[in-house]
Amino acid sequence: MLDRIAILSLALAEPALRLSPNARTVSRARPAVMKDFPKPNVEDTDPYREAAALSQKISSLAWQGEKKTVAIIGGGLSGLSCAKYLSDAGHTPLVLEARDVLGGKVSAWQDEDGDWIETGLHIFFGAYPNMMNLFAELGIHDRLQWKVHKMIFAMQQLPGEFTTFDFIPGIPAPFNFGLAILLNQKMLTLGEKIQTAPPLLPMLVEGQSFIDAQDELSVLEFMQKYGMPDRINEEVFVSMAKALDFIDPDKLSMTVVLTAMNRFLNEDNGLQMAFLDGNQPDRLCEPMKRHVEARGGEVRLEAPLQEILTSEDGEIEGLKMRDGSVITADEYVSALPVDVFKRVLPKAWQTMPFFRQTDELEGIPVINLHMWFDRKLLGVDHLCFSRSPLLSVYADMSTTCKEYYDTEKSMLELVFAPCSPLAGGNTVWVGKKDEEIIDATMGELARLFPTEIARDERWPSTLSQGPDGQAKLRKFAVVKTPRSVYAAIPGRNKYRPSQETPIPHFTLAGDWTSQKFLGSMEGAVLAGKLAAEVVSDRAAGKPTKGLKVVQPDIVAKAAAYEAKEPAGVKGSGAIAFGGGAVLGKAGMDYLREFDEAQFDEADGSKTQFDEPVPPREMAGAGSA
Repeated sequence: MLDRIAILSLALAEPALRLSPNARTVSRARPAVMKDFPKPNVEDTDPYREAAALSQKISSLAWQGEKKTVAIIGGGLSGLSCAKYLSDAGHTPLVLEARDVLGGKVSAWQDEDGDWIETGLHIFFGAYPNMMNLFAELGIHDRLQWKVHKMIFAMQQLPGEFTTFDFIPGIPAPFNFGLAILLNQKMLTLGEKIQTAPPLLPMLVEGQSFIDAQDELSVLEFMQKYGMPDRINEEVFVSMAKALDFIDPDKLSMTVVLTAMNRFLNEDNGLQMAFLDGNQPDRLCEPMKRHVEARGGEVRLEAPLQEILTSEDGEIEGLKMRDGSVITADEYVSALPVDVFKRVLPKAWQTMPFFRQTDELEGIPVINLHMWFDRKLLGVDHLCFSRSPLLSVYADMSTTCKEYYDTEKSMLELVFAPCSPLAGGNTVWVGKKDEEIIDATMGELARLFPTEIARDERWPSTLSQGPDGQAKLRKFAVVKTPRSVYAAIPGRNKYRPSQETPIPHFTLAGDWTSQKFLGSMEGAVLAGKLAAEVVSDRAAGKPTKGLKVVQPDIVAKAAAYEAKEPAGVKGSGAIAFGGGAVLGKAGMDYLREFDEAQFDEADGSKTQFDEPVPPREMAGAGSA
């Protein structure tokens, strides 16, 4: 009976998917049409109530203590979140963003054709309690386009077809998740499903303590320890790991997967996904900026930091900017990415164990692709997990997003990962030519969707395509972020520092700081909120949560460390400040000079793409 209900709900909810003889497999029948769904109930969960309580606590401090001026370095989500909540608490934040656009790793910009280029493909989950609170507080919930409650996977062995995990309305968590997996007959056998459950039970029973304890294990090591079948990795964990942190399961900490699963298994609508209805700077960052400015704060663009100034005894004295000006405030918050923060860490702080924890953290490389085709592809109005060796997730943004909606031509946005050996890959892709990356992607798309992608002489990987494929690539943009979210490889979680630091009046934000939502939009918002809590508690004369304990090995390393003048941030492009960009020759030369880890020995050698530059519409959108 339930299986028939699932089939009916799938057929009604997603007309662009055609049911195959097996109910859990669907093939594409015609181009998808955008269909949004009502906002789910995300408020009736303990995490949402905890997030709302933290918002209330911070705002209640507006009537207590002294009003502080706070200089915040970085205008990404974490810096903006910190500023928003500080303004709610009655303080006066000044956000200093080095670039000409807000958002950091969710930034976006327009190319010369007016098309938006996004740093990453960003999805909002029902299990993002602080993000959902933020949308409610800003009054912008209507900007989220909720999709049908399901997960969609491309079928590797059945090109052109998908299989789904369908969440049946009215069935509470965790039973809705379990039923969604049980009803799917294509990805795992019944025996494999049964073998999967026991290792995950401690997560539900013991909660966060069990989850945190698994950080020393990779996903594969966890599977081997608990006797999980190998096909769980092939069918589920590969796509999940790359979607969560751009890392393959043999390199990803199991804590990341368990953190996500714990939220999804405990919240009825935790896995329901939404797209923002347009570009992130306008539709998300701008409301945060206006909120801050309406309460007396300021958000300043094109204000790069030169140096954090300290006194002889190591206390912070101010911020020297590149234009020579010095900014002073009552309090200071760094919302810089960890790799950038390490470059500006003052000499006076370098031998402190607290700050030496950053040696154990580094950003993971990732590539976000935009691919405009000359016709509409048959697809789905949702996020798709590719289960491809080179691709993580993708979406046809011309179908899923109102601002990019186009009934005639498709624009795919795809996450290309893993991009380096650190992430489990065999190739250092960021150092490759854009055309090499696009050719590899076209080959994957041709393999996944052989009846749609055309044979195209410009892309050698498509030359085996048959006559059915008609769609040709007319334009592309390759956005490279050499140092994205911190690499959540095993054993890193214990080194993530608290927001409070040993330096008076100096606080940390950023998704790499200690908070339970890891490197994500939700983690960035929460970290900024926690930093605002530290500052507000201190201003009100209330006790703070204190410093996170530093591991003994870090204490020993700090004692032996020889302090030196900070390297500082060189250059003015997005990647210099931890962002992503379409890199031209100058950008690649900069990358080779300052981050040679993004290249292997073969990079720079001649390839089939070293011929004359193709027409402008095929040359990529913008460059740096």
